[in-house]
Amino acid sequence: MPHASNVVSCTGPESQHAFDNVPLQPRNGTLDAPCPVCKGHGQWNTQIDLVSFRCSRTICDRCSGAGWVETGRDPIAVPDIELNPEGRPQWIIRHTAV
Repeated sequence: MPHASNVVSCTGPESQHAFDNVPLQPRNGTLDAPCPVCKGHGQWNTQIDLVSFRCSRTICDRCSGAGWVETGRDPIAVPDIELNPEGRPQWIIRHTAV
C-alpha cells in the first residue's frame, strides 16, 4: 500500500528544507567557529520527504561533517583511510590546514 509523500530536492545548504531534522553538531573543543557553509550542522538534506521525513544527506565539504571550523592556523586532525604497504585499508589521522 503506497504511503503519502511530498519529496523535495535541496540544491545546497541555502535551500528551504536543507536543515529540516538535521541537528547542530556540538563543539568538540578543538575548533573555533560554526562552519559558514553548513552553519554548524555538518551536513544537509539533498532530498527530504516532508510527510515521513525520510531523507538523503550530504556531508559538508568545508568542515568535513564536523559543523565547526578552525579560524586560525592550527592543523586539524581528520580521520581517514589509506592503503598500507600490503594493500589493505587502515585508519590514519591526517592533519590538514584550512
